[in-house]
Amino acid sequence: MSLSIWTIAVIAAAFALAYWNVPGLIWLGAAAAALLAGFVGGTLLVKEVFVLGAILVACGLVLGVPPLRRTLVTRPLLAWYRRQLPAMSQTEQEAIDAGTVWWDGDLFSGRPDWNKLLALPRPGLTAEEQSFLDNETEQLCAMVNDWEISHIYQDLPPQAWQFIKDKGFLGMIIPKKYGGKEFSATMHSQVIQKLATRCSAAAVHVMVPNSLGPAELLLHYGTEEQRSHYLPRLARGLEIPSFALTNPHAGSDAASIPDFGIVCKGTWEGREIVGMRVTWEKRYITLGPIATLLGLAFRLHDPQRLLGGEEDIGITCALVPTSTPGVDIGRRHNPLNAVFQNGPNRGKDVFMPLDWIIGGPKMAGQGWRMLMESLAAGRSISLPSSSCGYSKLAARATGAYARVRSQFKTPIGKFEGIEEALARIGGNLYIMDAARAMTAGAVDLGEKPSVISAIVKYHLTERGRSVINDAMDILGGKGICLGPRNFMGRAYQQVPIVITVEGANILTRSLIVFGQGAIRCHPFVLREMNAARDGDLKGFDAALFGHLRHVIANEARAFVMAITGSRFVAAPLAADPRTLRYYRHLTRLSAALAYLSDVSMFALGGSLKRREKISARLGDALSMLYLASAALKRFEDEGHQEADLPFLHWSVQDALARAARALPGAIANYPNRLLGALLRAAIFPLGRHFAPPSDALGHEVSALLIAPSAARDRLSAGMYLPKDESDPIGCLEAALEAAIRAEAVEAKIRAGQKSGAFAGRTPEELKQAALAAKIISEEEKALLERASQLRDEVIRVDDFPQDLGRSEAIRPAPPQRAAA
Repeated sequence: MSLSIWTIAVIAAAFALAYWNVPGLIWLGAAAAALLAGFVGGTLLVKEVFVLGAILVACGLVLGVPPLRRTLVTRPLLAWYRRQLPAMSQTEQEAIDAGTVWWDGDLFSGRPDWNKLLALPRPGLTAEEQSFLDNETEQLCAMVNDWEISHIYQDLPPQAWQFIKDKGFLGMIIPKKYGGKEFSATMHSQVIQKLATRCSAAAVHVMVPNSLGPAELLLHYGTEEQRSHYLPRLARGLEIPSFALTNPHAGSDAASIPDFGIVCKGTWEGREIVGMRVTWEKRYITLGPIATLLGLAFRLHDPQRLLGGEEDIGITCALVPTSTPGVDIGRRHNPLNAVFQNGPNRGKDVFMPLDWIIGGPKMAGQGWRMLMESLAAGRSISLPSSSCGYSKLAARATGAYARVRSQFKTPIGKFEGIEEALARIGGNLYIMDAARAMTAGAVDLGEKPSVISAIVKYHLTERGRSVINDAMDILGGKGICLGPRNFMGRAYQQVPIVITVEGANILTRSLIVFGQGAIRCHPFVLREMNAARDGDLKGFDAALFGHLRHVIANEARAFVMAITGSRFVAAPLAADPRTLRYYRHLTRLSAALAYLSDVSMFALGGSLKRREKISARLGDALSMLYLASAALKRFEDEGHQEADLPFLHWSVQDALARAARALPGAIANYPNRLLGALLRAAIFPLGRHFAPPSDALGHEVSALLIAPSAARDRLSAGMYLPKDESDPIGCLEAALEAAIRAEAVEAKIRAGQKSGAFAGRTPEELKQAALAAKIISEEEKALLERASQLRDEVIRVDDFPQDLGRSEAIRPAPPQRAAA
């Protein structure tokens, strides 16, 4: 056996052992077998075998005998690691510890278990929930619209507010024993989504009390006395809650809020008690202007040690009735003409009992942990659901408009430029809705997915912004003239709000997704950090050497899968055969991400926290893996719908292309160019080959949006669809049906005109001539007239008197009704 053959065999065997992540004893046995084979085959001399064998025995003794390994190797590494470990504040530690790790952990491991994902139950609604969605939620949608609340009421109409309170919309997450609905996260998501297709203020006013706020904090941390008093009142709308966190000087850095409380003695209801004097200034507080119960976050101090502990107790959350003397509820903000109630509030030296702390005095200083633990569920639902809502409106309505609106005697939806925008709308919406449903389902399974909540908050709002922008480009002048007929203008105007709130998107992408994911989702990093901080040599040893095997395995797997095109990667048995290649490619990118993340954390250390652009790109890759997983899960859950394949292919191919762009982008910006080159050779040895969706695929997607079909209905499922043709969406639906039926008749007229059977200049002359020539029938002529009348109404925009500021001037002429 030649030395080259033996060397190649040894390298191949090493890659195989690394790929399968075998235990150390098997590595030692394989190395011994390789030496024996080299000696027997005449490749190695006795001297070479002796030297290599001695090295192997030494390594085996040091690494294979745990007490010896811990003394000679792990102990000095632990001392070095503790010096390198960046300082972490209490608030940072609480943010890291908050929530749970779910499917994001699989994706970060490099070995996602697809069978586990596909075995999860499909999120669904109970009969009671479905009834509420089909009846009460539908009725609320019929009572409101963005134009009226923006230009007439500057708020929800009084009857809508009363309906929301009476029907229990404010208590959807509150248990039935406290008078609430006790609905699932999936139901909460569905309600917000449907309302968002109709009226942003209705969605927000229902969303906030059921998201991060007094009710959720009370449920998890309140005393039974607090729950029994407040939850029934919140459920019935007798209390309107808001939660006040953001200070003018502490927005993204919410943990540094300067609002403070001082533990002191004071008079309360005629007797002296130990309470606290709280001073605060808040802004951007949704429902703040009408709140009767303020959830308030501040830093509590105890300079006199009246509670017997530290002077700086920490961030604390309290429930403060807004009728309390000294509370100034302030006026309203005007967030881009979205008229949901939002405004500032403040107080100076407001004395209140310690019993107002959520959970009572024993929970003083636990506010940041409470917020971090509770944030994951609300952030997983509210803004992702509203983003899907207005995106469904955009997809269905804009697709219909693109078929009804014609230029150059052709529906604009059939021009390739419009097709490109429609394809992005359809593909983005498919993957957005899949991620929304899967994440809400995870919350229903008991998860508090902190990293995933950041992923869906950022990416669903960003893709929603892309959908709205594309819709506005298609609508053109129709989209930029506000009025009752404009179904997209308000969404376009207000979309920056969802980008900004609940963690601004730049912050979320740059610091949170990977910043938390690298520690929370990694199978070893958090264990190493905790063991190092505790000085746990044995725990650190187990985590460290498990981590080393993990790194070697993912490097080998990423390289092997890259050079083989992922062809031999295991795929889930239950998956549709047409999707197997996607699972294999995602597994490959998962291994690449895991390996690159480990190298980045080791090579950049604490500086990775400051290299936000690299961190953001790594987070983008993780996010794309999650979104693609959700799309594949949706396709399986919905029964492998053949007609939906264009949506699936477009969305997953887009996610793969984005992930494959993000990873090399991170490598290209490594400060160490040599290391970057080595990483590129290991992860993408043959270069990037994940192309974005093709034009042909985009044509298939856009075609599904401009014609009625089951696929279009599934894509827009859950939105509010009015039937009345005086409503712009109802008119569009009728116009789309009429336009498609009229196309065959119009083709007859064009053919007759071309053949010389009749002549005419205007559309009316052509119809009359075709009727006289018996090319079309009276019924067909009536169909053309109905389609024309509906088309005219669809493309019409509103106009107003010159004085737009007068209240009577903002009511345009009512829309014309098409003949039946």
